[in-house]
Amino acid sequence: MRPMNLLSLEQADKVYGEKTLLRHVDFFLNEGDKVGIIGINGTGKSTLLRILAGTEEPDDGKRTVANHAVMRMLEQNPAMPAEMPVLEYVLSQEKEEERWLLESDAKTLLTTFDLNDYTKPCGQLSGGQKKRAALARVLLKPADILILDEPTNHLDTAMSDWLEDFLKKYRGALIMVTHDRYFLDQVTNRIVEIDHAALYSYEENYSGYLEKKAQREQSEDASAAKRRNILRTELEWLHRGARARSTKQKAHIQRIEAMQQQKDPIHDRQVELSSISTRLGRTTLELEGICKGYDGKEYIRDFSYIFLKGDRIGIIGPNGCGKTTLMKILSGSMEPDAGSRNAGITLKLGYYTQEIASDASAGLAYMDPQKRVIDYIRDTAEYVQTTEGLVSASVMLDRFLFPPSAQYQLIRNLSGGEKKRLYLLRVLMEAPNLLLLDEPANDLDIQTMTVLEDYLDRFDGIVVTVSHDRYFLDRCVKRIFAFEPDHRLRQFEGGYSDYAAVKRQEEELLKEQEAPKKETAVRNDKGKPVREKKLRFTFQEQKDYETIEEVIRKLEEEIAGLDREIEKAATDFGKLRGLMEEKEKKEALLDEKMDRWMYLMDLAEKIEAQK
Repeated sequence: MRPMNLLSLEQADKVYGEKTLLRHVDFFLNEGDKVGIIGINGTGKSTLLRILAGTEEPDDGKRTVANHAVMRMLEQNPAMPAEMPVLEYVLSQEKEEERWLLESDAKTLLTTFDLNDYTKPCGQLSGGQKKRAALARVLLKPADILILDEPTNHLDTAMSDWLEDFLKKYRGALIMVTHDRYFLDQVTNRIVEIDHAALYSYEENYSGYLEKKAQREQSEDASAAKRRNILRTELEWLHRGARARSTKQKAHIQRIEAMQQQKDPIHDRQVELSSISTRLGRTTLELEGICKGYDGKEYIRDFSYIFLKGDRIGIIGPNGCGKTTLMKILSGSMEPDAGSRNAGITLKLGYYTQEIASDASAGLAYMDPQKRVIDYIRDTAEYVQTTEGLVSASVMLDRFLFPPSAQYQLIRNLSGGEKKRLYLLRVLMEAPNLLLLDEPANDLDIQTMTVLEDYLDRFDGIVVTVSHDRYFLDRCVKRIFAFEPDHRLRQFEGGYSDYAAVKRQEEELLKEQEAPKKETAVRNDKGKPVREKKLRFTFQEQKDYETIEEVIRKLEEEIAGLDREIEKAATDFGKLRGLMEEKEKKEALLDEKMDRWMYLMDLAEKIEAQK
C-alpha cells in the first residue's frame, strides 16, 4: 500500500526584491518521510519551510495539506513574550484543559534541555536558551508533520545525541533544515537541495545524496557537452550555405535555433579562499593555572597549556560550562580570576564569536546594518596577501559567494547565514595566526563549512574551536579538551569520535567495577566462559602507533641539530637565548611524545596478548 501524502507544493514561486528564491518548484511529503533541506545560505531554505508550514504565502502555486494533519514548527529565531515564564511559554499553544496533564512532560523536556528554572521570564533567556525552550514547546505533543529550522543550533553534543535518537524513533513525518552532517546522515531518508531556485530530491541520507548529486552533475555536464558538439556540427552545416528551400530544412534550422537557446547546467559555486596568515614566532600563547568563576560559581579550574604551531584544538562540554568564557580568556578580552596568559609579540588573533554584536564597540563582531557589504570588508583590508599573491576585497567577496552584483547591497538585506559567512570572511581577512572559532557550524551552510575545513588544512597557524558539530571536530581537530564535572579540562588525543570511544570504554569499565562480583566466571548456554571484550586501538591511536616512532626520531634529530647550533653560538647571547628556548620546547614536546609512545606500546602488548 502506497504511503499517504501529507503535504504537497505545486509549481510554487517566491521572489524577494530582485532575487528569485523558488521558481515553479514541486514538493511532496509522505507518511514516514524524514526530509533534510540543504543549500547555500540565502537560497531560501527557511522561506521554503515557512511556505510549507503555511505561515508564509508563495507568490504563485498551490499548497495542499492532508485533512486533520497536525503540524508543528520550530522557527530559526523564535519570538517569545518577554514577561512570560518559560514553562508557561512551552504550554501556551496547548488547549487550556490539557495543560495540567502536559505540565509534567513539559518540565521533563525543559530539564532535558538544561532549562531548570521553569519560572524564568523568556526575556531573560539567552539566544540558545530561547531556541531550546522553543524546541521543547514543539516536541511536547506528537504531530503528523514536524518542521524544524536549525534544531541543533545551540545544543551541546549530549543534547544533539538525545534529539538525534528522538527523531530517529519519531513516528510522524519530518522536514528540517540543518547543517549538521552527522545528524542528517543518521536521521533523514531523503535530501532535498535548493539549487538556483529549483528543488532536487534524492531518496537518500546525506552520504547517499553526495554520491547521487555527483552523478547528476556528471550526467548534466555530459548532456551539455553532447549538445554543444551537435550544435557545432549543425552550425557548420548552416554556414556551408544551406538554404531553407524545403519544409525539412526549415525544421532543421528551427532545431538549431532551439539548441542555441538552451543553457548549460548551473552548479552551485563553491566558496573559495586562499590561505591567509601572518608569520608566527617562537612564543605563541601560554596559559598557566587559569581559573575563572562568576557569581560564586566556578567555571574553569587550574587550566594550563602551551599552544604549539600547527595545533588543532577542540573544546567541548555541556552548555553553560564555560567554553565561551575560556575563548574570551584566550582572546585577551577577559581576565582570569587567577593564573596568567602570556602572548608572543608576533601573535595575531582572529576571533569568530558566536553572536554578531549590536554594539559598534564590539569591533569585528559588529555589523552596521546600513553599511554596504564591500565596505564592511574594506574596513579590514582593501587588499590581502594570499598564497596566490595580492587579492582585492572585491575578489575575496566574489570567492566567498558574494558576486559583484551583491557587494553593494546593505548588510540589513542579508539572511542570517549570509551575515555569518561575511563575518567569517572579515575575520580571515585579518590574516590571523591564531584562529579562535566559537560555534562556527551554528549558522554556516554545509558548503561554507566544507571550504572552511579545506582552508584549515592549509592554514599555517593555530586553530582553537568550540563546536558541537561532531563531523567538523573529526575533520579538523587533533586534540580535544573536554570540561569535566570538577571544572577542569581533560585532554584527549584525536577528534570527537576518538574522544567518544575513550568515554565509552571508561563507562563500560565503571559499570563492570560497580557490578556485583561473582565467584565464578559468567558462562554461556554451552557452559563455556564468556570471552571478555577485546581491547583495540581507536582510529587516532592506530594512526599514532604507526607514526610516533618517526615523529620521535625527527624530534631527536632536531634537538641534536639545536645542540650543534648552540655550540656555534656560544658568544652570541641573543641567538643563544632563542636557541635554548626552542630546544626547551622541543624537549617538552619529546617528553610528551615519549609518554604517548609508552602508552601505545603497553596497549599494543595487551592487544597482542589477547590473540
